[in-house]
Amino acid sequence: MQTDSRHVVAAVPLPAILIRWDERVEAANAEAKALLGEGLEGRHFITALRQPSLLDAIEGTFRDAAPRLTRYLASDGRQDTTYEVSVRPLPLEGKPGVLLTFTDITHLEQAGQMRRDFVANVSHELRTPLTALLGFIETLRGPAREDAAARDRFLGIMEDEAGRMERLVGDLLSLSRVEAEERVRPTEPVDLAGLVRSAIRGLAPLAEDAGVTLETDAPEAVLEVPGDADQLRQVVVNLIENGVKYSGRGAEVRVHLAEPAYQPRLRGQGVELAVTDTGPGINPIHIPRLTERFYRVDSHRAREMGGTGLGLAIVKHIINRHRGRLKIESAPGKGTTFRVLLPREV
Repeated sequence: MQTDSRHVVAAVPLPAILIRWDERVEAANAEAKALLGEGLEGRHFITALRQPSLLDAIEGTFRDAAPRLTRYLASDGRQDTTYEVSVRPLPLEGKPGVLLTFTDITHLEQAGQMRRDFVANVSHELRTPLTALLGFIETLRGPAREDAAARDRFLGIMEDEAGRMERLVGDLLSLSRVEAEERVRPTEPVDLAGLVRSAIRGLAPLAEDAGVTLETDAPEAVLEVPGDADQLRQVVVNLIENGVKYSGRGAEVRVHLAEPAYQPRLRGQGVELAVTDTGPGINPIHIPRLTERFYRVDSHRAREMGGTGLGLAIVKHIINRHRGRLKIESAPGKGTTFRVLLPREV
């Protein structure tokens, strides 16, 4: 029976351990040894497993022969991992035994944490303007009822806060739509050069008000890429707007669209769009997280500028949908460049 049990455990495609009636490990497959270390067989299960919740489940199944589910926490050296452990009775030679199988559910835990963080962030972003609106409404109904100057000032602030909520809801809807379509690659031809020139014209008044010079270097001829025109416009407008808003007065934002060429990162022909500003730059420590939802380098300044913290997350998902690449280059005092690579062929 010993040989048979080891063959059975070895055939299980998950990490698996069989514990016999004397509470020692009868068999462990290669996956279990990779997870828990060599030398498991023959050891008492307490010395091999150690985590109290798992030990309690094993002892409970030995006691009443009822199956149980529990968790086992480990680390692969780079990140913590979570396993769901099935604890089931398995008689050996007419005596009690327990079979453990470990299922890696780390990705489910991470997805759950991302959802919780997202809900918490959305709630926080909406709570601030809502609290301000409710406070001003209460003031206008009370002490400032007859104060025309205060009423006008409060109504202006309320309009700004309501606009902030509207932008946040709009960006949330955009992000939801982009994520829903991310696996569907767009194939319609889009004139990227014409799209860039159109975006520059539309943003010229914003740049003028901000005291920022807008320059463009795009081919006059049609330059087509397969894509979704509305989403690609969103990418271009978002990147230029960021440069205009956060560079400061007197800065320059340059939009460069290169002629098609072989792009090693795409392993084929592609087009590079680069949006470069001469602003204060970004500390490199922030760059890996810039495309995370609600991540801001300077939260207070971003909110003052009307940012929702979702713009670059939307840009990343749109570029992913187009099978492109995004690279961010920046350093304090040296400005920032956003490089977008888009494939020329479907």
